[in-house]
Amino acid sequence: MRRVMASAPTAASGSASADEALVEEPRAERPKLRTEFAFELPRGYVDDEGKVHHSGVMRLATARDELVPLRDDRVRENSAFLTVVLLARVVTRIGDVTDVHAGVIENLFASDLAFLQDMYRRINSEGHTRAGVACPECGHGFVVDVAGGRLGES
Repeated sequence: MRRVMASAPTAASGSASADEALVEEPRAERPKLRTEFAFELPRGYVDDEGKVHHSGVMRLATARDELVPLRDDRVRENSAFLTVVLLARVVTRIGDVTDVHAGVIENLFASDLAFLQDMYRRINSEGHTRAGVACPECGHGFVVDVAGGRLGES
């Protein structure tokens, strides 16, 4: 809404008086905010029983998610641990594992950790998991979803 000044004659004097009126402006429909993003790990998380988990879900980070790890003693001792603690807060599921904690993130393969770091940056900075790429043969540019998925899935 925006505030506008409207002039209208008054009944008593016939003169114009400035009255404030609220005018409803039409708004474009905003798309629904997407807060969770599915992913497929390149290698997969291997649990204690040897089962490999590939699919998972990451949610958008909040300011609290970025601030709380800074008070963590493990992060204070080794700043590289920040990534582990932060990802443990925003990854809500990996396969059947719903209790994702720092120990789970620590046991990911390095390629999966790098994948999740890139995905975190994309969804929290850019708002999506798409990346522009080009064919090395012909140079044709197109967009891919780096979160993964199987061929034919949307």
